[in-house]
Amino acid sequence: MTGSEVPHSFRLAYVPGVTPSKWVRIWNERLPDIPLTLVAVDPVEACGVLRAGGADAGFVRLPVDRDDLSAIPLYTETTVVVVPKDHLVAAAEEVSTEDLADEIVFHPLDDTLDWEQLPGKPAIERPETTADAIELVAAGVGVLVVPQSLARLHHRKDLTYRPVSDAPASRVALSWPQEQTTDLVEEFIGIVRGRTVNSTRGRAPTPPQPKAKRKRPEPGSGGGGQRKSGAGGTSSSGKPAGRNTRGASGGSKGGKGAKGGKGGRPGRRP
Repeated sequence: MTGSEVPHSFRLAYVPGVTPSKWVRIWNERLPDIPLTLVAVDPVEACGVLRAGGADAGFVRLPVDRDDLSAIPLYTETTVVVVPKDHLVAAAEEVSTEDLADEIVFHPLDDTLDWEQLPGKPAIERPETTADAIELVAAGVGVLVVPQSLARLHHRKDLTYRPVSDAPASRVALSWPQEQTTDLVEEFIGIVRGRTVNSTRGRAPTPPQPKAKRKRPEPGSGGGGQRKSGAGGTSSSGKPAGRNTRGASGGSKGGKGAKGGKGGRPGRRP
């Protein structure tokens, strides 16, 4: 650990729409002695909570100030428009911002989409939160463009949503204060990035052990086991082995005689 004391817990902040349950489960399996505490934060307050030490790390929506915060982008969300189920948009599979030109499009104060130009017509007053904007959509006052996870979070039976093809997308990242990159933060980064429990990142790798050399038997020592005799080789007893062991001494019975006569049965006497 960085420092002399081991912290009693790891505090993880997360903004609405992010579901950290998968990573929390892996943390509890690997570090059961260090409980992980979840801290729900508003999107506009997430970076301030990290800077103030209210959490060790957090799932936030980009952009973040990289001067004092580190961030690892994780994934990009689909942007959707939330409408009543009987709205004309509900009949389409996908829409564009141009299709919303005649609609009142709410822009809540906690919106994190990086708009260059807001679509549709502005509302008289900006809703304070996304949840407030959802209530106005349900009342039939206008529509709302948000990341898909927020549309699911605020799901209602009387509302639906459709993808917006040319709207800016929201990116979710893991962020933490640069000066507080502790060992536990590194552990959580490894979990989010999918490192296995045996990963050597952050640990000194074990030096490879030299392989034992296989000792070759010395010639004639017999340590290599019995060898097959072959042409020009030696037998297991160490004696030269001929090409044919039959007739190795005195020749075979069926071989040629000394006078060049053919072998076989002797002929009949006349």
